[in-house]
Amino acid sequence: MRNDTATASAVLALTGGPANVRHVTHCLTRLRLTVADPAAVAEEALRALPGVLGVIGAGTPSLQVVLGPGVVDTVTAEVERQLAAGARAGDVRAGAGAAETSERSHPPPIGPSRKGPLAASLRRIANVFVPLIPALIGCGIIAGVNGLLTNAGWLPGLTPALAAVASGFMALIAVFVGYRAAKEFGGTPILGGAVAAVIVHPGVAKVTAFGVHLSPGQGGVLGALAAALLATRIEKWCRGRLPGALDVLLTPTVTVLVAGLATLYGLMYAAGAVATAIGTGANWLLTTTGAFAGLILGGLFLPLVMLGLHQALIPIHTTLIEQQGYTVLLPLLAMAGAGQVGGALAVYVRLRHDTALRATIRSALPAGLLGVGEPLIYGVSLPLGRPFVTACVGGAAGGGFVGFFAMLGEKVGATAIGPSGWALFPLLTGDQGPAPAIAIYGGGLLTAYAVGFAATLACGFPRGTARGTTPPVTDRTPAGSA
Repeated sequence: MRNDTATASAVLALTGGPANVRHVTHCLTRLRLTVADPAAVAEEALRALPGVLGVIGAGTPSLQVVLGPGVVDTVTAEVERQLAAGARAGDVRAGAGAAETSERSHPPPIGPSRKGPLAASLRRIANVFVPLIPALIGCGIIAGVNGLLTNAGWLPGLTPALAAVASGFMALIAVFVGYRAAKEFGGTPILGGAVAAVIVHPGVAKVTAFGVHLSPGQGGVLGALAAALLATRIEKWCRGRLPGALDVLLTPTVTVLVAGLATLYGLMYAAGAVATAIGTGANWLLTTTGAFAGLILGGLFLPLVMLGLHQALIPIHTTLIEQQGYTVLLPLLAMAGAGQVGGALAVYVRLRHDTALRATIRSALPAGLLGVGEPLIYGVSLPLGRPFVTACVGGAAGGGFVGFFAMLGEKVGATAIGPSGWALFPLLTGDQGPAPAIAIYGGGLLTAYAVGFAATLACGFPRGTARGTTPPVTDRTPAGSA
């Protein structure tokens, strides 16, 4: 805990001090900070900090510090504790801190950055869904265990209870998405949840829109996201125009009424059509061009992880899980991490005398096998350059393997999102049940390991690099230059 305290203190100091930090959150591996003045961040010193695996978004208001699984939870908690302690002392965030801890949270707007407004928007949408991942993982694993017990005929008195525990969160996920979306985009979270709750209410079955009866849950998380964003816009419009006495009564009433009716008579139908198109498109892609689609998805996923944009796929995964019970995209994308594991093993074998790099690989490899790619990305493959590219080749091969079987009618899906690598095995299912899905996924992992290893060993080092010798510094650049 002492190291986590020191890491948190150093991160705050190098990001411009507590007064420069406006918002704090985290995902499975990254501490996510919104900073008021990006120029105050000491990027190089932050990258060199012990325990920091990488820095993303330097020079922008949205800063991500890669710390790795487990560590990020305790460091984030310590950062929040230090910020709260400073705020109580009156030293930091006067006014802004109170707004952040109130129920009606107004995070500062994240404007266009050097990566463009699209990247910033995708990150904000990702921020809506990232806090939901632990529940998705937990409920997904429980659902998988319950499915095994049901198929085997074991514990019949317990399986209905397990089904209820596993399904409860997914049945109300629209409410959680609405709450999180309103909070992220500056509205009152409970109003966002209230409007999104309309989508899952059984009474919507009595409502007719565009000549058809609506179904509870129609539009899913996409409809909930749109409903909460609309509610936030309406709320902000009302608060800027109504006096205080009327604001308390009319703003929440108008927000829920207008946004709720718009959700029923427009957003649910439109979001339902989009969600259906996503499911149809994913199925067509795999059954028609499965091997090619797997090559592309498996090969390009590591760059998305490197840029921090992979979280933007969460709404698509969640939509597929709502529709079909599993997402067919996650097993394909998981091959990228397997390719990197193979590449890292090749680096370990080739550079036998680089004890520091080999120690990094040994510490990062367990996380890589469980599908957490950032430690290997920022500690091994990306600094070396070429191994990052050859790792992508391994991911493409594994994705092509899994996609090929999808063309044969053996689709592989995951019942929850979050883990990959070996951690995905308990969540696997498919058209023919979990056993074939596990076999195909395992074959994909082995293919990605093997191709990533072979490609890195053959092409991952500059010509003339001696076995056991670290490549020159000029090759330790991001993969784009390799």
